[in-house]
Amino acid sequence: MKKYICIPLLAAAGILAFTMTGCNSSDDEVQRYSWPLATASPEDTVTQIFAEKFAAEVADLSNGKMKIQVYANSTLGGDRDLLETCADGDIPFVVQNTAPQVSFMNDLAVFDLPCVFDTLDECRAKIDNPEFYSLISDVYTDGGYHLLGMADQGFRIMSTNKKVENLSDFKGQKIRTMENSYHIAFWKALGANPTPMTFNEVYIGLQQHTIDAQENPYEVIVSNRLYEQQDYVVETNHLPHLISLIVNDDFFKDLPKDEQVIMTKAAKLATEYAREQSDARIADRVATIEESGTEIITLSAETRKEIRKASESVYKTIEDSISPAIYNSYISGK
Repeated sequence: MKKYICIPLLAAAGILAFTMTGCNSSDDEVQRYSWPLATASPEDTVTQIFAEKFAAEVADLSNGKMKIQVYANSTLGGDRDLLETCADGDIPFVVQNTAPQVSFMNDLAVFDLPCVFDTLDECRAKIDNPEFYSLISDVYTDGGYHLLGMADQGFRIMSTNKKVENLSDFKGQKIRTMENSYHIAFWKALGANPTPMTFNEVYIGLQQHTIDAQENPYEVIVSNRLYEQQDYVVETNHLPHLISLIVNDDFFKDLPKDEQVIMTKAAKLATEYAREQSDARIADRVATIEESGTEIITLSAETRKEIRKASESVYKTIEDSISPAIYNSYISGK
């Protein structure tokens, strides 16, 4: 039975649950304690929906013999902490966006290629493509994880106080980005002035006009009320906001085959459900923004082509940095 290392942020009862979990219980035994699944996202997000649905399906498919407890909102640590503790085996399951994983698994930078897809259906079809999914799964395995599924929160889009309809309209805009070199390079290529900033500073930054704009999925823009400080939301759809469900690879391999099958099936059901919920929530968030008076701008196909052409240098940088097989598989058909 695997023994988990204690994590300071956990309550004593939680630590007991980790240390006493039975990983290889027989068919006649009921798992006495829950395996932890951690996220760094708030409860009211698609990330949480994805995690909770997976845990519920595992319990249902195992007739209550397999139990997973979801810990949201960085209760067990931030994104980097969770990746490290999952790789070490201290927390078996993690659900999170792919962006913070690039520093651990360089080939995941493929998801930072801008404006590859025009629709979410195209993006999801690529993720589900057996050849591409196998290549990405191998990346996670090499990193010490097993990829169970990948959902999304739709595309990342831009909110701003300056109307954007053409490529030239990006010029000089001070836009907050994550601390991701490829994201920064993309906005520089458009003529904007990208400014890395911790997320908890974004609202006041917009309010005090120290930044003009920011980029995030609809979900984040509405849940954090960023639209209140912006005149426009621009559907740049420059990157998919992908959410991965991963488990420590050694932990997964040590499970009985029937439990591996249950987790794989539960992850597939949870992925489908999370995508459905994402679509429904995007429609709801669009309505909220429109009702507020903030204008939503859909860019023309011509402007999107110009953005794609302007960001060719980013493509070249990423192509030179990752597996050729993964790069070619991701952009094939485009």
